[in-house]
Amino acid sequence: MNGFVGQYEHQMDPKGRVSLPSAFRREAEGDRYVLLQWEPRYLTLFPEQKWNDVQANLLEFRRTDPSAWNQVRMVIAHAVEVSPDKQGRILVPATLQAAADLRGTVLLSGNLDRVELWDPATYREVVQGHAGDMQQFAHRLFG
Repeated sequence: MNGFVGQYEHQMDPKGRVSLPSAFRREAEGDRYVLLQWEPRYLTLFPEQKWNDVQANLLEFRRTDPSAWNQVRMVIAHAVEVSPDKQGRILVPATLQAAADLRGTVLLSGNLDRVELWDPATYREVVQGHAGDMQQFAHRLFG
């Protein structure tokens, strides 16, 4: 199967480590990821192959739009490379924990080519609370 699908809740330990579900580890080609916050309220975990695409986009923006240099700097400044340890945990740096208000239970949600890390209550408020007409969307998608 292709893509990161499903949701899992795992406890973040006192050191800021959270288990990356084995299904997500299997889906990624390799064990290198980039973790960052590019939208408020959650973190995004890109597998290395997808991050290479994002990095190419960032380089292109920087090359073609001089006003994009500071935005590229901000994205990169809030990014960190992570790899699962032998127990399958990734370390979420304290600055990123604070930025996404992560503590205790962390919701890891697959989003096709990436994984999102959410505080479960924030996810319910932001995503489920603003999903719109799911039945209409489902009919458009599945026929």
